[in-house]
Amino acid sequence: MLTSIGIVTPGARAFGGTAGVEHEAALPPSTRTDRPALIAVAHGSRDPRSAATMAAVVAAVASARPDVDVRLAFLDLSAPSVDRVVDAVAAQGHTHAVVAPLLLGSAFHARIDLPALLDAARARHARLRLTQADVLGPDPRLVDALRDRVRGTLDPETGPRRIGVAVAAVGSSNAAANTRTAAVARRLAAETGWLTEICYATTEPTLDEATARLRTRGADRVLVAPWFLAPGLLTDRLASAAPDLAHADVIGAHPALTDVVWDRYDTAYADTLALTA
Repeated sequence: MLTSIGIVTPGARAFGGTAGVEHEAALPPSTRTDRPALIAVAHGSRDPRSAATMAAVVAAVASARPDVDVRLAFLDLSAPSVDRVVDAVAAQGHTHAVVAPLLLGSAFHARIDLPALLDAARARHARLRLTQADVLGPDPRLVDALRDRVRGTLDPETGPRRIGVAVAAVGSSNAAANTRTAAVARRLAAETGWLTEICYATTEPTLDEATARLRTRGADRVLVAPWFLAPGLLTDRLASAAPDLAHADVIGAHPALTDVVWDRYDTAYADTLALTA
């Protein structure tokens, strides 16, 4: 069994001419298990920072359980692709892989795009069971990670102030998905006592609208908390929209994210065992 993490590096070439490099290191025989491989699927981006961040995320996931074959794949724009990684896992001799979407929301990519890719892969590899895990979602542990990122932006030498936090997410054309995401801001407020408002990079309410609401509610300092796993074009858009505000870091390779990914893996694997019992 191999531990393999696809990492996109500008200038390197692999996977049929797509920029990227795959690092593989064989596990010693004593650490090999029959547990399913984990294919962690990120969104992908033209921004190399995004792929580099997700590579760091999956490296942390892999180091937490070195007995499981962990691989990184991307839905689009970055290498390696889901097809490429599934083919490699099948070629390695695996008979089962859990596919964990590294997605904060359950929208088109999780409900339509990824299932279609896995259906096509099952047709190519009849002996490989592919189990799609649940998305990361607004897990309370990830809200805690967001809180940590905001606290890292606060100046400890500054006296007590009325803090307002604009929680900025991607946004969706699906109103129900946006409603689920808005729960992140409410939970952050409940945990910290900060004033919070949700806003979106691609729909309303906008960051300007959220900032205005926070000011109206009495915030004398407003910060932006990106509800994003990695930096990219949308986080840059948010920064450009509010250059006078402090912007916290994205969630990135936070220990809480590692925990949630493995929780999704374990749940999917347990569900598979229950179905086959």
